[in-house]
Amino acid sequence: MNLASIGLAPARALASLPAQRGMVDATQLLTACRVAYEHGAQLAALFGSDERDRDRGLLLRVVLRDGDGLTVLEHALRDPAWQCPDLTPFFPSANRMQRAAFDLCGIRWDGADQRPWLSHGAWPADELPLRRDFVGTHADPRAYEFVRVEGEGVHEIAVGPVHAGIIEPGHFRFQVVGEKILRLEERLGYVHKGIEKRFETIALADGYRLAGRVSGDSTVAYAWAYAQALELLCDQVASPRAQHLRALCLERERIANHLGDLGYLGNDGGFAFGLAQFSRLREDVLRLNHVMFGHRLLMDVVVPGGIRYDLVPDHAAALRAQSMRLRTEVARLREIYDEHAGLQDRFRACGYAPPALAARMGLAGMAGRASGQAQDLRCDFPAPPYDALVVRMATRNEGDVAARVAVRFDEVIESLRLIDAILDALPPGPHLVTPVRPARESLAFGCVEGWRGPVLIALEAGPAGTIRRCHPHDVSWQNWPVLEHAVIGNIVPDFPLINKSFNLSYSGHDL
Repeated sequence: MNLASIGLAPARALASLPAQRGMVDATQLLTACRVAYEHGAQLAALFGSDERDRDRGLLLRVVLRDGDGLTVLEHALRDPAWQCPDLTPFFPSANRMQRAAFDLCGIRWDGADQRPWLSHGAWPADELPLRRDFVGTHADPRAYEFVRVEGEGVHEIAVGPVHAGIIEPGHFRFQVVGEKILRLEERLGYVHKGIEKRFETIALADGYRLAGRVSGDSTVAYAWAYAQALELLCDQVASPRAQHLRALCLERERIANHLGDLGYLGNDGGFAFGLAQFSRLREDVLRLNHVMFGHRLLMDVVVPGGIRYDLVPDHAAALRAQSMRLRTEVARLREIYDEHAGLQDRFRACGYAPPALAARMGLAGMAGRASGQAQDLRCDFPAPPYDALVVRMATRNEGDVAARVAVRFDEVIESLRLIDAILDALPPGPHLVTPVRPARESLAFGCVEGWRGPVLIALEAGPAGTIRRCHPHDVSWQNWPVLEHAVIGNIVPDFPLINKSFNLSYSGHDL
């Protein structure tokens, strides 16, 4: 989106993909969001910052993404009412982001949903965690009002927030007739950990460690996005060898998560054989990760300046051998899944998210590509080494569980091909350089296509190598609301299957 087209002069912005940044008033903010919506842009992130010590009041940042890159709109609220126009008419996924901005910063929204989102009463109602004068003296529990459906034969089923399995907490309130779902309302935020506040106490050089723990299943994506942002602040670029090894780790992370989900999806469809086989394959991937890089999930492997461990020839040979085995076994298991009548009966036409709904709601990442949203940062804005690898994007239009399963299979095979291509093109040279301290206090963005979808880091440097503000943003913010639509008309026993087909992050969403 061209800021000049709405009468704004862009400011210089640092980003890992083309970006522009401009200050806007309330009218310009609404105009810019309307123009962005009309031209098919997506809301990439929305968050607030306390800028009262800089005489800018509370600062709202709205990050939009379209075919030209990122547009960062900054709106300063100086009136103590801290009132801002509601953006949900253009971007429905803004609802929960706006509510989180109120819970954490105190930004209010004209005519919008005023219920708390991240606030479960762990801090006083009159104190705000991301204000710079936050103390947090005591807890202040308060009730949450769910929306209810009333009528003859309508029943309510509450699921969670504590679940039987080893998963994170989330509350799901179903309104049903018999077993047919009329409405689902989610209540998340139970694993809010104060991550954004914690970043303010960490040195810039060390922030990658916390970034890599925002959502443990996406540690490579988050750490790489953080490293991108910090390297941009330092006016440095990782070496070509480091870039290739980062991509190798990212594709290994993608493979491991897809293999795990394919197994659980088979199990939720009543096919335990699938869980056993894909769990075995995933375990092989994780064990080789540990041998090569010292950690099964590749945590703390991607660091600012490059990658912590280099790849030795013996490990490269082991990678090639494992890729060959996985390619054969995954192809065979796909045939079994596709030919299993009972499994396909559970997958097809289940958890339907049609392309029109996906576009309206901003469904992104793997789930979006299964609903006709052909967007992948590795293809649309390929950072090195993806600019030379040429990723083949996996897409489907059906938008059901079967489509999300098919995209996962396609992406596993493509990631295996990419790993071979990375090894073929792996250049010599250093794998790690020490980043210098940023020359200025400034804002930078890192953005990486994780296995679930885009991961964004907004990083603002403070004085003397400190972090003034860091906002990590998971694609789950955009995708969780779509799950509420996808389950409508299905039966309650299908919910675990539909939920797993999206497999959204609690931790990356709740921060």
